[in-house]
Amino acid sequence: MASEWHPVPFGRIAEIYDGPHATPAKTADGPVFLGISNLSSGRLALSTTEHLSEDDYRWWTRRVVPRAGDVVFSYETRLGEAALIPTGLRCCLGRRMGLARAKPECVDARFLLYAYLGPSFQATLRARTVHGSTVDRILLQDLPKFPIAIPASRAEQEAIAGILGALDDKIELNRRTNETLEAMARALFKSWFVDFDPVHAWCHGQQPRVVDRVADLFPKTFETSNGDEVPKGWTSGTLYETATFINGAAFASRDFYKRGEGLPVVKIAELKDGIRSQTKYSMKSDRRAPRIETGDLLYSWSGNPDTSLGAYIWLNGLALLNQHIFKVVCSSEARKRFEYLLLKSLRSVLVAIARNKQTIGLGHVTVADMKELRVAIPSHEILSAFDGLVGPLLARAQEATFESQTLSALRDALLPKLISGELRIKDAEEFIARRL
Repeated sequence: MASEWHPVPFGRIAEIYDGPHATPAKTADGPVFLGISNLSSGRLALSTTEHLSEDDYRWWTRRVVPRAGDVVFSYETRLGEAALIPTGLRCCLGRRMGLARAKPECVDARFLLYAYLGPSFQATLRARTVHGSTVDRILLQDLPKFPIAIPASRAEQEAIAGILGALDDKIELNRRTNETLEAMARALFKSWFVDFDPVHAWCHGQQPRVVDRVADLFPKTFETSNGDEVPKGWTSGTLYETATFINGAAFASRDFYKRGEGLPVVKIAELKDGIRSQTKYSMKSDRRAPRIETGDLLYSWSGNPDTSLGAYIWLNGLALLNQHIFKVVCSSEARKRFEYLLLKSLRSVLVAIARNKQTIGLGHVTVADMKELRVAIPSHEILSAFDGLVGPLLARAQEATFESQTLSALRDALLPKLISGELRIKDAEEFIARRL
């Protein structure tokens, strides 16, 4: 099969574009400003994104407006990373990002992505990398001349793209489903614990918009607790009092084995991507550091305020925790889910705190900040009722994440074999059937 493929110059099958060599002012919402941090193992990771204004968007897309099916890639630092622009995403290219638009008469757009990620073209990128004093890069003006192997048959291109694309489509569907499930959980959290909608309804002589057995659990008045007005029977406290926050350890280069030895050390990059295979180091020293395992709640409190701060449920097995991340220990699983949604609900406040302390692009939230941030703490009965509703939603999201991890591993195993011609299409289909 590999003999039926032939190398062609990259510029013969795709148009290549570059984005502006600058960074716009960020906004709370609006079109997405894609950065190289959004590229993760052949996909766009959009769990944390930056945005820009409509005016800036028009200026930033004057060279090219990314559209569905375009391949975006990094030409500095994270070399070899690329992803496909999905349908409906309004975005612009960030610094160090290029865009390849497939010429439809020459190559299937989705196949172009997989060929870019294939072992042969990745080797070409490595061989033609320019090693600088600060960053490695590929010269964008030379990229059109880079050879890339494709099948002569358009049907074969589409078949390979169809097999790998079906796996990616299911992963994307799971991601969107998880977004919906979490949005439902967060909306309920906001209604009950931020806006106090059921309590306000009782105060106005109205029936709360919850089932009767739950409505009766909510108090009908407010009272003062520690100087704050909260629903009667609840308490007011600081964010730091709601759980135990254990900071990760600081590691030096001498503390690590080569990849694959010891336990992986989770840094903010791995935390955001959620992909264990991207962990760069494993621990060598025997000093104690917080251990984390699947299901643990983590909070990254330092870094870029817009993209690094946030709460995560770790789902990638036993690991050690690096500095700038808290392991958040709660008294029960219900309390942990409450804490996760509490940290999510406070994101804008915590980001604002970090921005106020931002230096050279980095900001942080300190323990002192958390001791000043006051929150309402519900009664045990209300917490149990809440968990009965949101627990199944978050459990379904976790199951979808585990399924996506399996699909991702399967796709990563198949891609080099299909793109190199080592595995025939029929054999790949049978391989998938056996694994799923």
